[in-house]
Amino acid sequence: MLEKLKEIEEKFDEITARMSDPRVIADQKTFQKLAREHGQLSDIVEKYREHKRVAREILSAEEIAAESKEDREMSELAQLEVEGLKAQQDALEQEIKVLLLTRDPNDQKNIFLEIRAGTGGEEAALFAADLFRMYSRYAEGRGWRVEVMHSNITGVGGFKEIIALIEGRGAYSRLKYESGVHRVQRIPATEAGGRIHTSAVTVAVIPEADEVELEVKQNELKIDVFRSSGPGGQSVNTTDSAVRITHIPTGLVVICQDEKSQLKNKVKAMKVLRARLLDRLEQAQEDEIAKNRKSQVGSGDRSERIRTYNFPQNRVTDHRIGLTLHKLDTILAGSLDETIDALTTTMQAESLKEF
Repeated sequence: MLEKLKEIEEKFDEITARMSDPRVIADQKTFQKLAREHGQLSDIVEKYREHKRVAREILSAEEIAAESKEDREMSELAQLEVEGLKAQQDALEQEIKVLLLTRDPNDQKNIFLEIRAGTGGEEAALFAADLFRMYSRYAEGRGWRVEVMHSNITGVGGFKEIIALIEGRGAYSRLKYESGVHRVQRIPATEAGGRIHTSAVTVAVIPEADEVELEVKQNELKIDVFRSSGPGGQSVNTTDSAVRITHIPTGLVVICQDEKSQLKNKVKAMKVLRARLLDRLEQAQEDEIAKNRKSQVGSGDRSERIRTYNFPQNRVTDHRIGLTLHKLDTILAGSLDETIDALTTTMQAESLKEF
């Protein structure tokens, strides 16, 4: 492990040196790529350097203990220091293992959050709006920026679909386990008999891709423009500002119509398309890896039911780790850290077990 860490530190130093080269600074694509790699390695390098410092202090304390055999009090103090430093060293090694095993190149990226109403009609669309508010409040609490890229609003304020870009350090690392089917159990406002209805909403969390990672050829795109429309078909504006982009080789389609400017809608649509294409490539790679690996938090497949929100019992249950919390109201208000931390800890423990 120490040899691997030495290689990582050397690579980190090399990247740091390259980032100060004026030629690299002038080349924004190269600089962005290096900055991303630098960010991915910085936490591990910091812990490794701390580990090296503690190792030097252990050697120094051991030397003092060896030289102080005649002075019992000094020797005992030095031994106590050695024991404390070794405990610190063990804790650092555990942290480094976790960083090495769970390091995901996408962890520091911005994300596209895609929420779609599933079974349950209008009730599902209303819950999609509840989930969007929940994630928005969580993002705001962490100082992240939320920008709606596309939305399809129903007549009573729900969402058939909403796609948002969430920008902030570590957005993907915190929200990557949210992909899947979220089930809601509650009594709809229109239910006269007081019966509990069950509806479902799908959530997809996709890391943002940039042009450095994925080049999309213009001749592979079909771009259509049309007039935006709101709930019930009412006209939002009188120009053809909405944009539909089709990626011909894969058949992926992205629509953006929230902006009044056709150009802005096109830029947004391209961002979403690029992220989906990269996500598709990475999903194919993950599927190969998943054949030989089991995970307690599930596969992350968007068809997998991951969580149930039961309103009558004020209960949220995450089915992947068997976690139940009777604080649905605070969770929907954006207090997601307890659930996210439990999922992250389980994933790390599973990786360490395999290691």
